[in-house]
Amino acid sequence: MGLHPLDVRPDRGEWFVGRQGNDQIVAVPEIGLAALRLLTAGSTVEEARNTLRVTTGRDLDVGAFVEKLADAGLVASIGDRRIEPTPQTVSLPRLRAGHVRWAMSPILHVLVLAVPVVAVLLVLREPAILPSWDDLLWTEYGTFTLLAQASVSVCLIALHEMTHLVTARAAGVPGRITLGTRLQFLVAQTEVSGIWLKSRRERLTVYLSGIALDAAIWGCCIVARFLGSDVALLPVIAMTLVAALAHQCFVFMRTDLYFVVQDLTGCRNLYADTGRYLRHLAARLRGRRGPNPLRSLRPAERRFLQAYALGTLAGTVICVFIGLRLLTEVTLPLITRSLEQIVRGADPWGRLDAVVTVLVLAGLQGTWVCLWWRRHAGRARRAWHAGRRRFRTD
Repeated sequence: MGLHPLDVRPDRGEWFVGRQGNDQIVAVPEIGLAALRLLTAGSTVEEARNTLRVTTGRDLDVGAFVEKLADAGLVASIGDRRIEPTPQTVSLPRLRAGHVRWAMSPILHVLVLAVPVVAVLLVLREPAILPSWDDLLWTEYGTFTLLAQASVSVCLIALHEMTHLVTARAAGVPGRITLGTRLQFLVAQTEVSGIWLKSRRERLTVYLSGIALDAAIWGCCIVARFLGSDVALLPVIAMTLVAALAHQCFVFMRTDLYFVVQDLTGCRNLYADTGRYLRHLAARLRGRRGPNPLRSLRPAERRFLQAYALGTLAGTVICVFIGLRLLTEVTLPLITRSLEQIVRGADPWGRLDAVVTVLVLAGLQGTWVCLWWRRHAGRARRAWHAGRRRFRTD
């Protein structure tokens, strides 16, 4: 049996084991790590089991252990049969760690963080340079304002995600940029699960790098306004970044700060554990008793998860409520008004403005629906079939 080259790091009495380019990481106890070392050294499954029985006095089912490793994509071969790993999509595959090693420099981090600090000091000295939300409406042409805002947002999001990718690649983690959804939000995200195998400093650097860049760009906009620049897009960029930084504080979703909280609290899978606990509470309200899914966790982790679950429930309800209000009171009326302008309007420029508005809004909503369905289609089908079976049984 052969294993892929593995990365290992300790974590609270256990060991995280995985390989870069594979999304699955497993936690094994000390005896599991000993089994891994024996297998890596060339011992057969039976030889490893006998050695562990002699050295530890415990009988580990190494065969079952190997099966779990194979399910996680960590086994390269069993006997003469080679197990080909599932190919993983990597963004910018030609970008190597050596190309971007500078991204992990503490000197660079200090310089980046100094920019927003200087900007805050300048705002305290001259508050008038701080832009407001009114600055987003910098032109009387609605279509031009909308397209400019969308272009600015796309560029800033791309820079944010590229920063995650670059810092992850500097730490030796491949990573890929994808689109996804969080509640009603359409988001870009950088998947860097391999960062779990790196040091805490590297993990936190990758998690916080996007926020740090956003803050630095915001600081540059403020400094430029302080120096007298009157470029119309500067306040647009600054206020867009304020909204983005505020969104990062929604730690009940998988934002950058969510991963920081998860790492600092030692929770292995904060989002999934919270979901299981909330489903457990919902089942209890329906009269279905079952074991608490958090019972196997450490007391401190269990208490934090219970508090986090309440915050997640409250935050989700508020976000969905606001999203529905915006949909019914802003988006749908705007689309309806634009459609009426297209059908009945006499001004050609007004009709063009309405067409662009409909295309942009419908495109965003359609993209969200497609991404949401791709993520939840399997669960929705299972729930549908389970509901049909219960209906037939009743």
